[in-house]
Amino acid sequence: MRISFVCAVLLCAAVAQTKPTLRKERVHHEPELSRQAHEDNKSFQYDHEAFLGKDEAKTFDQLTPEESKDRLGKIVDRIDSDADGYITTAELKAWIKRVQKRYVYENVAKVWTDYDLNKDNKISWDEYKQATYGYYLEFEDATDQFSFKKMLPRDERRFKAADLNGDLAADREEFTAFLHPEEFEHMKDIVVLETLEDIDRNSDGHVDEDEYIADMFAHEDGGPEPEWVKTEREQFSDFRDLNKDGKMDQDEIRHWIMPQDYDHAQAEARHLVYESDQDKDQMLTKEEILENWNMFVGSQATNYGEDLTRNHDEL
Repeated sequence: MRISFVCAVLLCAAVAQTKPTLRKERVHHEPELSRQAHEDNKSFQYDHEAFLGKDEAKTFDQLTPEESKDRLGKIVDRIDSDADGYITTAELKAWIKRVQKRYVYENVAKVWTDYDLNKDNKISWDEYKQATYGYYLEFEDATDQFSFKKMLPRDERRFKAADLNGDLAADREEFTAFLHPEEFEHMKDIVVLETLEDIDRNSDGHVDEDEYIADMFAHEDGGPEPEWVKTEREQFSDFRDLNKDGKMDQDEIRHWIMPQDYDHAQAEARHLVYESDQDKDQMLTKEEILENWNMFVGSQATNYGEDLTRNHDEL
Protein backbone atom coordinates (compact mmCIF):
# COMPACT_ATOMS: atom_id res chain seq x y z
CA MET A 1 0.00 0.00 0.00
CA ARG A 2 1.25 3.48 -0.81
CA ILE A 3 0.75 4.56 2.84
CA SER A 4 3.50 2.26 4.01
CA PHE A 5 5.74 3.67 1.30
CA VAL A 6 5.18 7.22 2.53
CA CYS A 7 5.89 6.16 6.09
CA ALA A 8 9.04 4.41 4.95
CA VAL A 9 10.22 7.55 3.20
CA LEU A 10 9.59 9.62 6.32
CA LEU A 11 11.35 7.04 8.48
CA CYS A 12 14.35 6.96 6.16
CA ALA A 13 14.56 10.74 6.28
CA ALA A 14 14.48 10.68 10.07
CA VAL A 15 17.20 8.02 10.24
CA ALA A 16 19.33 9.88 7.70
CA GLN A 17 19.34 13.02 9.83
CA THR A 18 21.04 11.12 12.67
CA LYS A 19 24.10 10.33 10.56
CA PRO A 20 26.62 13.16 11.01
CA THR A 21 28.66 12.39 7.90
CA LEU A 22 25.79 11.63 5.51
CA ARG A 23 26.31 13.14 2.05
CA LYS A 24 23.10 13.63 0.10
CA GLU A 25 23.24 13.43 -3.68
CA ARG A 26 20.93 15.92 -5.36
CA VAL A 27 22.58 16.22 -8.77
CA HIS A 28 20.68 14.56 -11.63
CA HIS A 29 22.78 13.12 -14.46
CA GLU A 30 21.59 11.60 -17.73
CA PRO A 31 22.07 7.81 -17.66
CA GLU A 32 24.70 6.66 -20.15
CA LEU A 33 23.52 5.09 -23.39
CA SER A 34 25.99 2.23 -23.31
CA ARG A 35 29.19 1.15 -21.61
CA GLN A 36 30.54 0.09 -24.99
CA ALA A 37 33.05 2.29 -26.78
CA HIS A 38 31.46 4.26 -29.61
CA GLU A 39 33.55 3.07 -32.54
CA ASP A 40 32.64 2.93 -36.20
CA ASN A 41 33.29 -0.77 -36.63
CA LYS A 42 31.32 -3.74 -37.84
CA SER A 43 29.89 -4.69 -34.45
CA PHE A 44 27.88 -1.47 -33.92
CA GLN A 45 27.44 -2.57 -30.29
CA TYR A 46 27.17 0.97 -28.94
CA ASP A 47 24.49 1.81 -31.53
CA HIS A 48 22.54 -1.35 -30.71
CA GLU A 49 22.47 -0.65 -26.97
CA ALA A 50 21.62 3.02 -27.50
CA PHE A 51 18.77 2.22 -29.90
CA LEU A 52 17.36 -0.84 -28.12
CA GLY A 53 18.67 -0.83 -24.58
CA LYS A 54 21.25 -3.30 -23.32
CA ASP A 55 18.89 -6.20 -22.54
CA GLU A 56 16.89 -5.90 -25.75
CA ALA A 57 20.12 -5.66 -27.77
CA LYS A 58 21.13 -9.06 -26.40
CA THR A 59 17.78 -10.48 -27.52
CA PHE A 60 18.24 -9.14 -31.03
CA ASP A 61 21.68 -10.77 -31.15
CA GLN A 62 19.89 -14.13 -31.02
CA LEU A 63 17.52 -13.41 -33.90
CA THR A 64 17.96 -14.29 -37.52
CA PRO A 65 18.46 -11.33 -39.88
CA GLU A 66 14.88 -11.77 -41.13
CA GLU A 67 13.46 -11.65 -37.60
CA SER A 68 15.59 -8.63 -36.73
CA LYS A 69 14.36 -6.71 -39.76
CA ASP A 70 10.75 -7.62 -39.03
CA ARG A 71 10.95 -6.34 -35.44
CA LEU A 72 12.91 -3.28 -36.53
CA GLY A 73 10.13 -2.38 -38.96
CA LYS A 74 7.60 -2.44 -36.12
CA ILE A 75 9.88 -0.28 -33.97
CA VAL A 76 10.22 2.25 -36.79
CA ASP A 77 6.42 2.60 -36.90
CA ARG A 78 6.46 3.47 -33.20
CA ILE A 79 9.27 5.98 -33.58
CA ASP A 80 7.38 7.81 -36.35
CA SER A 81 5.24 9.73 -33.89
CA ASP A 82 3.42 11.84 -36.51
CA ALA A 83 3.00 8.88 -38.89
CA ASP A 84 4.26 10.83 -41.90
CA GLY A 85 6.55 8.06 -43.10
CA TYR A 86 9.76 9.85 -42.13
CA ILE A 87 11.96 9.53 -39.05
CA THR A 88 13.50 12.84 -38.06
CA THR A 89 16.49 13.35 -35.80
CA ALA A 90 14.09 14.69 -33.15
CA GLU A 91 11.91 11.56 -33.30
CA LEU A 92 14.96 9.33 -33.13
CA LYS A 93 16.33 11.29 -30.19
CA ALA A 94 12.99 10.98 -28.38
CA TRP A 95 13.03 7.22 -28.91
CA ILE A 96 16.62 6.86 -27.67
CA LYS A 97 15.79 8.90 -24.57
CA ARG A 98 12.77 6.69 -23.92
CA VAL A 99 14.90 3.56 -24.21
CA GLN A 100 17.51 5.23 -22.01
CA LYS A 101 14.86 5.73 -19.33
CA ARG A 102 13.04 2.44 -19.73
CA TYR A 103 13.55 1.66 -16.07
CA VAL A 104 11.37 4.67 -15.25
CA TYR A 105 8.47 3.37 -17.32
CA GLU A 106 8.91 -0.13 -15.90
CA ASN A 107 8.68 1.32 -12.41
CA VAL A 108 5.44 3.12 -13.26
CA ALA A 109 4.00 -0.07 -14.77
CA LYS A 110 4.67 -1.94 -11.52
CA VAL A 111 2.76 0.55 -9.36
CA TRP A 112 0.05 1.59 -11.82
CA THR A 113 -2.66 -0.72 -10.47
CA ASP A 114 -2.05 0.50 -6.91
CA TYR A 115 -3.34 3.93 -7.92
CA ASP A 116 -5.76 3.29 -10.80
CA LEU A 117 -8.51 2.35 -8.38
CA ASN A 118 -11.42 2.43 -10.86
CA LYS A 119 -9.41 0.68 -13.62
CA ASP A 120 -10.09 3.33 -16.29
CA ASN A 121 -6.43 3.41 -17.33
CA LYS A 122 -6.01 6.87 -15.84
CA ILE A 123 -5.06 7.99 -12.37
CA SER A 124 -7.01 10.96 -11.09
CA TRP A 125 -5.70 13.26 -8.41
CA ASP A 126 -8.42 11.97 -6.07
CA GLU A 127 -7.34 8.36 -6.67
CA TYR A 128 -3.71 9.18 -5.96
CA LYS A 129 -4.62 11.22 -2.88
CA GLN A 130 -6.78 8.43 -1.50
CA ALA A 131 -4.20 5.70 -2.14
CA THR A 132 -1.36 7.76 -0.68
CA TYR A 133 -2.92 9.89 2.03
CA GLY A 134 -6.24 8.20 2.76
CA TYR A 135 -5.18 7.13 6.25
CA TYR A 136 -4.10 10.65 7.20
CA LEU A 137 -7.26 12.16 5.74
CA GLU A 138 -9.39 9.79 7.82
CA PHE A 139 -7.45 10.05 11.08
CA GLU A 140 -6.49 13.67 11.64
CA ASP A 141 -4.75 12.83 14.90
CA ALA A 142 -2.40 10.36 13.21
CA THR A 143 1.31 10.67 13.78
CA ASP A 144 3.32 12.49 11.10
CA GLN A 145 0.42 14.90 10.54
CA PHE A 146 2.90 17.74 10.11
CA SER A 147 4.75 15.90 7.33
CA PHE A 148 1.48 14.88 5.73
CA LYS A 149 0.15 18.44 5.66
CA LYS A 150 3.37 19.56 4.02
CA MET A 151 3.55 16.74 1.47
CA LEU A 152 -0.07 16.74 0.28
CA PRO A 153 -0.12 20.26 -1.26
CA ARG A 154 3.34 19.66 -2.66
CA ASP A 155 2.19 16.47 -4.37
CA GLU A 156 -0.90 18.25 -5.67
CA ARG A 157 1.21 21.03 -7.17
CA ARG A 158 3.47 18.48 -8.85
CA PHE A 159 0.50 16.44 -10.10
CA LYS A 160 -1.02 19.53 -11.73
CA ALA A 161 2.30 20.38 -13.38
CA ALA A 162 2.48 16.87 -14.84
CA ASP A 163 -1.17 16.98 -15.94
CA LEU A 164 -0.59 18.72 -19.25
CA ASN A 165 -4.22 18.77 -20.39
CA GLY A 166 -5.48 19.96 -17.02
CA ASP A 167 -8.18 17.32 -16.54
CA LEU A 168 -6.79 16.20 -13.13
CA ALA A 169 -6.44 12.66 -14.50
CA ALA A 170 -2.98 11.43 -15.45
CA ASP A 171 -2.37 9.05 -18.32
CA ARG A 172 0.76 6.90 -18.16
CA GLU A 173 3.07 9.55 -19.58
CA GLU A 174 1.72 12.22 -17.24
CA PHE A 175 1.92 9.92 -14.23
CA THR A 176 5.47 9.01 -15.18
CA ALA A 177 6.31 12.72 -15.22
CA PHE A 178 4.67 13.05 -11.79
CA LEU A 179 6.65 10.20 -10.21
CA HIS A 180 9.93 10.98 -12.02
CA PRO A 181 9.89 14.73 -12.69
CA GLU A 182 13.65 14.95 -13.11
CA GLU A 183 13.30 13.00 -16.37
CA PHE A 184 10.98 15.50 -18.07
CA GLU A 185 11.90 18.96 -19.33
CA HIS A 186 8.54 20.52 -18.45
CA MET A 187 8.88 19.30 -14.85
CA LYS A 188 12.34 20.62 -14.11
CA ASP A 189 11.08 23.88 -12.61
CA ILE A 190 9.17 21.78 -10.07
CA VAL A 191 12.32 19.80 -9.22
CA VAL A 192 14.23 23.05 -8.67
CA LEU A 193 11.43 24.51 -6.53
CA GLU A 194 11.13 21.37 -4.40
CA THR A 195 14.90 21.31 -3.88
CA LEU A 196 14.81 24.95 -2.78
CA GLU A 197 11.97 24.25 -0.35
CA ASP A 198 13.84 21.27 1.10
CA ILE A 199 17.00 23.22 1.82
CA ASP A 200 15.82 26.80 2.45
CA ARG A 201 15.42 26.64 6.23
CA ASN A 202 14.81 30.35 6.77
CA SER A 203 12.32 30.55 3.88
CA ASP A 204 13.95 33.56 2.24
CA GLY A 205 13.77 32.03 -1.22
CA HIS A 206 17.50 31.35 -1.43
CA VAL A 207 20.02 28.76 -0.27
CA ASP A 208 23.01 30.13 1.62
CA GLU A 209 26.21 28.24 2.36
CA ASP A 210 25.12 27.00 5.80
CA GLU A 211 21.81 25.71 4.40
CA TYR A 212 23.66 24.04 1.54
CA ILE A 213 25.97 22.24 3.98
CA ALA A 214 23.17 21.40 6.43
CA ASP A 215 21.40 19.51 3.66
CA MET A 216 24.37 17.14 3.48
CA PHE A 217 25.83 17.17 6.96
CA ALA A 218 24.27 17.17 10.44
CA HIS A 219 26.84 18.64 12.80
CA GLU A 220 25.69 16.96 16.00
CA ASP A 221 28.75 16.30 18.16
CA GLY A 222 30.44 19.69 17.88
CA GLY A 223 33.60 18.10 16.49
CA PRO A 224 35.56 19.17 13.42
CA GLU A 225 33.96 19.00 9.99
CA PRO A 226 35.06 16.13 7.73
CA GLU A 227 37.33 17.07 4.86
CA TRP A 228 34.58 16.50 2.30
CA VAL A 229 32.45 19.14 4.03
CA LYS A 230 35.27 21.66 3.76
CA THR A 231 35.54 20.77 0.07
CA GLU A 232 31.81 21.34 -0.36
CA ARG A 233 32.10 24.79 1.22
CA GLU A 234 34.74 25.60 -1.40
CA GLN A 235 32.46 24.17 -4.10
CA PHE A 236 29.66 26.43 -2.93
CA SER A 237 31.85 29.51 -3.08
CA ASP A 238 33.60 28.67 -6.34
CA PHE A 239 30.93 26.88 -8.41
CA ARG A 240 27.45 27.05 -6.83
CA ASP A 241 27.18 30.77 -6.00
CA LEU A 242 27.70 31.98 -9.55
CA ASN A 243 26.95 35.66 -8.96
CA LYS A 244 28.94 35.71 -5.69
CA ASP A 245 26.15 37.16 -3.53
CA GLY A 246 26.60 34.48 -0.85
CA LYS A 247 23.50 32.45 -1.76
CA MET A 248 21.91 30.42 -4.54
CA ASP A 249 18.76 31.48 -6.35
CA GLN A 250 16.61 29.12 -8.43
CA ASP A 251 18.74 29.54 -11.57
CA GLU A 252 21.87 28.66 -9.63
CA ILE A 253 20.13 25.68 -8.03
CA ARG A 254 19.13 24.45 -11.50
CA HIS A 255 22.72 24.81 -12.67
CA TRP A 256 23.83 22.77 -9.66
CA ILE A 257 21.34 19.89 -9.68
CA MET A 258 20.79 19.69 -13.46
CA PRO A 259 24.15 20.31 -15.09
CA GLN A 260 24.09 20.69 -18.85
CA ASP A 261 25.77 17.41 -19.70
CA TYR A 262 26.74 16.42 -23.21
CA ASP A 263 23.56 15.29 -24.98
CA HIS A 264 24.42 11.71 -25.86
CA ALA A 265 20.96 10.94 -27.24
CA GLN A 266 21.12 13.88 -29.65
CA ALA A 267 24.61 12.90 -30.81
CA GLU A 268 23.60 9.27 -31.36
CA ALA A 269 20.43 10.26 -33.24
CA ARG A 270 22.46 12.49 -35.56
CA HIS A 271 24.99 9.71 -36.06
CA LEU A 272 22.34 7.16 -37.03
CA VAL A 273 20.66 9.58 -39.44
CA TYR A 274 23.96 10.57 -41.03
CA GLU A 275 25.03 6.94 -41.57
CA SER A 276 21.67 5.80 -43.00
CA ASP A 277 20.35 8.82 -44.91
CA GLN A 278 20.93 7.68 -48.49
CA ASP A 279 19.25 10.64 -50.21
CA LYS A 280 20.72 13.17 -47.74
CA ASP A 281 17.39 14.84 -46.93
CA GLN A 282 18.26 14.67 -43.20
CA MET A 283 15.37 12.28 -42.54
CA LEU A 284 15.07 8.50 -42.69
CA THR A 285 12.43 6.37 -44.35
CA LYS A 286 11.66 2.89 -43.12
CA GLU A 287 13.38 1.57 -46.24
CA GLU A 288 16.59 3.46 -45.46
CA ILE A 289 16.60 2.13 -41.91
CA LEU A 290 15.93 -1.45 -42.99
CA GLU A 291 18.63 -1.15 -45.63
CA ASN A 292 21.07 -0.36 -42.81
CA TRP A 293 19.38 -2.64 -40.26
CA ASN A 294 22.64 -4.04 -38.94
CA MET A 295 23.62 -0.66 -37.51
CA PHE A 296 20.31 -0.28 -35.65
CA VAL A 297 19.72 -3.78 -34.31
CA GLY A 298 22.17 -6.25 -35.79
CA SER A 299 22.20 -10.01 -35.54
CA GLN A 300 24.98 -12.43 -34.76
CA ALA A 301 22.85 -15.41 -35.77
CA THR A 302 22.84 -17.21 -39.06
CA ASN A 303 20.40 -20.07 -38.56
CA TYR A 304 19.78 -19.64 -34.85
CA GLY A 305 16.94 -21.68 -33.29
CA GLU A 306 13.79 -19.62 -33.82
CA ASP A 307 11.86 -21.08 -30.88
CA LEU A 308 14.21 -19.36 -28.43
CA THR A 309 12.82 -15.93 -29.28
CA ARG A 310 9.53 -16.52 -31.10
CA ASN A 311 7.40 -15.74 -28.04
CA HIS A 312 9.41 -12.75 -26.90
CA ASP A 313 7.23 -9.68 -26.26
CA GLU A 314 7.45 -6.79 -28.68
CA LEU A 315 9.67 -3.92 -27.59
